[in-house]
Amino acid sequence: MTDAVTVTIRTLDAAEAEARLDELAAILVDAVANGASVNFMAGFTQAEGRAFWRGQLPGIAAGERQLFVGDDGARLVGTVVLSFAPQPNAPHRAEIGKMLVLSSLRRQGLGQRLLEAAEQAARAAGRNLLLLDTETGSAGDHLYRRAGWTEYGRVPGHAFRPDGRLAETTMFYKRLGD
Repeated sequence: MTDAVTVTIRTLDAAEAEARLDELAAILVDAVANGASVNFMAGFTQAEGRAFWRGQLPGIAAGERQLFVGDDGARLVGTVVLSFAPQPNAPHRAEIGKMLVLSSLRRQGLGQRLLEAAEQAARAAGRNLLLLDTETGSAGDHLYRRAGWTEYGRVPGHAFRPDGRLAETTMFYKRLGD
C-alpha cells in the first residue's frame, strides 16, 4: 500500500506523458472498472485508455492543458487535467477533468492534493474561475464540496454510468479570486 505522504504531485509534459501512456491508461481503466462515470463504459480497455491519453498530448504540448499526476516513485497513481478555456472572452477560466485516483489508494487525501495542485496552477496562469462536472453523489461530488466548490446546477440523466444506468450530473464552479 502506498502512503499518501510518499506520493509526489507533479506535472507531466507531453514527452513524459507519452512515455507513460500505459500507466495513465491503467489509472483510467481502473476508474471505469470501479464504476467512475468518466465518459467511458464497462469493458473499457488498456488500448482505449492509451488512445484517450494520446489524444491529450497535443493540448499538453501546446500549453492548452496541464496534466498533474500522483507519482509514488514506482508508478503513477492519480491524475487531474487542467484545461484552459480557449475562447477570447474567457481568458480567466479553466476546467478540471479526469480527476482520478487508483481505487486501491482512495481515501488517503491524494484527490485533494491533486485538486489543490490544479487550482494553484490555474491561479499562477491567471485563471480565477474553475468549472467541472461530476456524477451526483459520487466520491468526486463529495471531494469538490469539501474543497469549497459551489454547485450551480444538476442535469438528470446527463450521462451513462459504466454499467449502462443513467446518472445525474452536478456542475460546480470555484472562484479563485479576482
